[in-house]
Amino acid sequence: MDFRMNNEPSSDQLFKKDLSKLKETLTELQFHVTQNAGTEKPFSNEFWDNKAEGIYIDIVSGEPLFASVHKFDSGTGWPSFYQPIDEHFIQSRKDYELLQPRVEVRSRYADSHLGHVFNDGPPPTGLRYCINSASLKFIPRNDLQTAGYGKYAFLFDEPAVQK
Repeated sequence: MDFRMNNEPSSDQLFKKDLSKLKETLTELQFHVTQNAGTEKPFSNEFWDNKAEGIYIDIVSGEPLFASVHKFDSGTGWPSFYQPIDEHFIQSRKDYELLQPRVEVRSRYADSHLGHVFNDGPPPTGLRYCINSASLKFIPRNDLQTAGYGKYAFLFDEPAVQK
């Protein structure tokens, strides 16, 4: 399945996960976070303070999830975004693991655990997508075209940026 350029799968296609292959290709932490709904430590993960321009994709499937133009410093120690690139690639469900129910965020096709979404974010959405770095791969702005994600370059054009 290819999420780059215009090779988006139809909504009835499912990403087929081979867990034994994922164990070989992902780090132990990436596997724990994406497949077992784990959480990485705050302030010591790869992207919590990344300021580079680019997009974040699902480490398992390559689904385009978040863009640096929607990223903000929430002070939590995890990458935080006020919106996804396209809600089509995100699914959410209630999470009852703690005393208070939360809303878990997962990628649509790979069904990777990404993190949680809260209603304490900045304008324009008021949302805070609190995401585990271990579930993401970063594609720098200058590499979007060669990596096959050139259609998302518009996100960095001045009128599109709403920081």
